[in-house]
Amino acid sequence: MNIIIRAAGMIKFGPERTLINDYLDRAGFVGRNIGIPNISESAVDIRSAKSRSAETDTILAVTKPGDVLVVLDERGKALTSRQMAIQIAHWRDDGIGTLVFAIGGADGFEPSALPTNVVKWQLGKPVWPHKLVRVMIAEQIYRALSILAGTPYHRD
Repeated sequence: MNIIIRAAGMIKFGPERTLINDYLDRAGFVGRNIGIPNISESAVDIRSAKSRSAETDTILAVTKPGDVLVVLDERGKALTSRQMAIQIAHWRDDGIGTLVFAIGGADGFEPSALPTNVVKWQLGKPVWPHKLVRVMIAEQIYRALSILAGTPYHRD
């Protein structure tokens, strides 16, 4: 299974970029040993989108019918890191080819533009800046894969 973070906006440099790259590199190293060989990030330029619906369509444009799409949304389900790991393992073991984590624009996703089978997760009750959400989901992916690999990174 491959994992892709698909996020609105660009982060070219700075401390957030450094952290994202670090966690994705770590996740890639751990993931190769547990059946998740590719973890990547794809930034999406949504500046030309004229509406929230158009932003949503642009962000989700590369998602294929067999992919699992998880949108990060303040109204999504809150899971523990261990629950995230278990769900990722189920998708991997069920033969899902690609897992996409999507981060919307400043106003989030247009609900009517989302596919019916979308999964909604949140990263806690506060609303977070987009740059931090990217860092946080990259870290949570690394943490989930570390749990699955049995490394000592996560402590309950």
